[in-house]
Amino acid sequence: MPAQVTVGVSLKTYFGHERAHAWFADVARRAAALPAVTAGDVRFFVIPTYLQIPAALEAFAGTPVLIGAQDVSEFPPGAYTGEVTASELAEVGVAVAEIGHAERRRLFDETDTVTAAKAAAALAHGITPVLCIGEAERLGSPAAALANVEQLAADLEGVPAGPVVVAYEPVWAIGAAEPAPDEHIATVTRALRGALDADPARAGSVVIYGGSAGPGLLTRLGESVDGLFLGRFAHDPDALVAVLDEAGILASSRTGVAASDSAKPQSVDETVGEPQGLVPPVASRGSAQRPDGGGRA
Repeated sequence: MPAQVTVGVSLKTYFGHERAHAWFADVARRAAALPAVTAGDVRFFVIPTYLQIPAALEAFAGTPVLIGAQDVSEFPPGAYTGEVTASELAEVGVAVAEIGHAERRRLFDETDTVTAAKAAAALAHGITPVLCIGEAERLGSPAAALANVEQLAADLEGVPAGPVVVAYEPVWAIGAAEPAPDEHIATVTRALRGALDADPARAGSVVIYGGSAGPGLLTRLGESVDGLFLGRFAHDPDALVAVLDEAGILASSRTGVAASDSAKPQSVDETVGEPQGLVPPVASRGSAQRPDGGGRA
């Protein structure tokens, strides 16, 4: 398990341009004053709208905060009206790209094949995919773990080697009053980490939780996750800083055990509360190929 803790924020399209500018300035000032963020113990990324990316890059310049995009084209530069390519995003300084969110799957019919193609495009240009996965309906923890490991394998089918941030977001918990139960999250995230650890092509990958995440959750989950993916809770900079402080404390507590944890990847047999044989290899060899002019699969 990495000692570093990852915290991300997706703003979706809640903020207009002026509010986004004010939020960036406030959060950049606060992040620059947090030792855990400036030292790299907490990896912090912010994902605004496409139009807000240049302002975010400017506001967070001189800090370690990474700026991301909420989507990325599965296609290379060319005759794809309305698309934003991974090459252009990388050119302006985007470091991460949110891919496969439940809203993209539900509202825009994005399949696992499309998700894999977008992840491949991002990695090909040095952008880390923030790969969103999660079961649509509430399941028992072992069944949810199996479903998510299978979805992870499908979303990485044919994707070239490189680290990913897997954001476990059970669809039924997005926007809910409370996150999924702690034990449920732990069972699924441990299974996902086991699947990633079993594939050398995914070295450096982490598993974070999103879905009505808020203060206290990271501390309760402890060793079960590598961080959190925040939504509307982070609109309040005070609340966001509280989670970043919490992440810093967790990262500090992990520092003493990071070396021994990283020496031996966690296997399914070593996880708590998981069924045996849950982790199939994650497909990741070669690049996802899309036919010229092809649409969504």
